[in-house]
Amino acid sequence: MNNIIKLILALLFTVGFGSLGGIFTVAEIPTWYQTLIKPSFNPPNWLFGPVWTLLYTLMGIALWLVWKQPSTTNRNWAIGVFIIQFVLNFLWSIIFFKYHLLGWALLEILLMWIFILLTILFFWQHSKLASILLMPYLFWVSFATILNAAIFRLN
Repeated sequence: MNNIIKLILALLFTVGFGSLGGIFTVAEIPTWYQTLIKPSFNPPNWLFGPVWTLLYTLMGIALWLVWKQPSTTNRNWAIGVFIIQFVLNFLWSIIFFKYHLLGWALLEILLMWIFILLTILFFWQHSKLASILLMPYLFWVSFATILNAAIFRLN
């Protein structure tokens, strides 16, 4: 498959499916989420959309950098681990925003963080740049984990 087509598909996958998680989030921001006690370091609501769009774009480029490598068992495992962390990312929005399960969301985001780290380690073997592109994502999810924990504790 042409590398340009792979890039487009990788971006459509990450940005497209990543945006679907927003369906569970957007409706809850002015209602349920607004009623929660949040820590002083909670970012303004308008910041989340642009940050996630950037992170999903970086994730798509990282996926493409690995996907365009020759198909091997190791490369396929790396992509598989990426997909697991991506599914966990999607599920977190449902657990936190749709079902309001703050404690379960905290456990789930910890698992997601582990799989993001594993993805970075697996991707490193195929493209160091792909791993580096995932670092902002790991940092943001680290922050989101602390935020989730604080919201859980306060509520």
